[in-house]
Amino acid sequence: MKLSELISPDRLSGPDADITGLTLDSRAVQPGFLFAALPGLHVNGRDFIPQAIKAGASAILTEPGVDTGGVPAVFDEDPAARFARIAARFYPRQPEIIAAVTGTNGKSSTVDFLRQIWRDAGIDGASLGTLGVARGQGWVETGYTTPDAAAVHKALDALAVDNCTHLAMEASSHGLKQKRMDGVRVTLTGFTNLTQDHLDYHPDFADYFSSKLKLFLELAPDGSPTIINVDSEWGEQVAEKCSARGLDVIQVGWRGRDWRIREITPRAASQLVTLEVDGKTKRIELPLVGEFQVANAVGAAAMAVHSGVTQDAALASVGKLKGVPGRLELAARTSNGCPVLVDFAHTPDGLDKLIRAVRPHTRGRVVIVFGCGGDRDPTKRKPMGEIAVKLADHAIVTDDNPRSEDAATIRAKIMEGAIGAEEIGDRARAIRTALHQLKPGDTLLLAGKGHETGQKIGDVTYPFDDREEARKAVAGMEGDHG
Repeated sequence: MKLSELISPDRLSGPDADITGLTLDSRAVQPGFLFAALPGLHVNGRDFIPQAIKAGASAILTEPGVDTGGVPAVFDEDPAARFARIAARFYPRQPEIIAAVTGTNGKSSTVDFLRQIWRDAGIDGASLGTLGVARGQGWVETGYTTPDAAAVHKALDALAVDNCTHLAMEASSHGLKQKRMDGVRVTLTGFTNLTQDHLDYHPDFADYFSSKLKLFLELAPDGSPTIINVDSEWGEQVAEKCSARGLDVIQVGWRGRDWRIREITPRAASQLVTLEVDGKTKRIELPLVGEFQVANAVGAAAMAVHSGVTQDAALASVGKLKGVPGRLELAARTSNGCPVLVDFAHTPDGLDKLIRAVRPHTRGRVVIVFGCGGDRDPTKRKPMGEIAVKLADHAIVTDDNPRSEDAATIRAKIMEGAIGAEEIGDRARAIRTALHQLKPGDTLLLAGKGHETGQKIGDVTYPFDDREEARKAVAGMEGDHG
């Protein structure tokens, strides 16, 4: 495709060029590619322009005033937004229905529940986010919540070419602020909740909130449906701003005007839920534990209805939902019947909800193993320690993904709040220790890493999966008793 077809010709500096691909990673440049030299948090893409040119870049997108070595250039004051629009033209096809969900917790479960409901209704749908791309029974890991703009539009184009008509996708605050979703033809939107997270990236909570709002105030089409959980002041604020903008607001949750949760009765491995939907009482059994999963399922059902699924079909599907990888996932069960559950909870609110979720389903003690990631918001470490010792019966503080930070320093900060907790840096040993402490009726929670299959220490990612470690440890215990 000609560069002049991707931009307004008056924006082109230099001769026209044939463009065969797009990337913002200079290491991925191939002959004929457009290289987007975008400013980043730690590095600036303009520093890698010579490397991109050497690799055969046909054009450079960057900020005004940057030397592109005579290669055809596109200069823009907001190159990230321009890159997204270029990607949307280079990969022009998209699924007919695109549901985008934002919030701190619950995005992954909500978009996958929506995909499952569509599948039950005979709709060929997919989900895209932290867990990768899911369609049918398969998953393809991507390693990020919202991919870069080129990856987003390439994925949308590929799905549309393959006759996928519906897509549910996560919209992260990073992705929204960095314009990665610009050009995505969103048809409906959703909001789960908002709690402390990513303050290592956002300067303050106000910036985090305003980044989330971009989905509703900038990307959602006028009059489009938006499904908002209003069980918090943030949800109420989102609902008010969406109403003021003219979106069709559907409120869900305990305080929801349209889909109201009336009662939840925990069972051993499920929950009986009484809802009031459009003024009518509905009763369903959700085959998952945890009150927060009810909120995710109800939000997904409401989104399904506003994407064309009948209400009866959506509610019937809720009764068949399967949990997503690493979200309250049953990894193993000890010989004395204790469940070992793995969850991605890595924020104070997420940890709080996780422990409270399993309490009604636990006869004995709740034991938790958790840590905090390095190079991430350090202010949540002590509060997470406080929550763990307050709500669980026993807590073991261990390493998560230390990254470039000193692991012992991270644990020390958690231990300031986790008074009385046990500290075991080696995560595998922490899991084994916790398992040996379990008594009949207890539940073990392994929190923070969820579906992840690696542990990042320094610049190296070592193979590590909480689920596999739990299964190995349980098998070892049974061998000891054999």
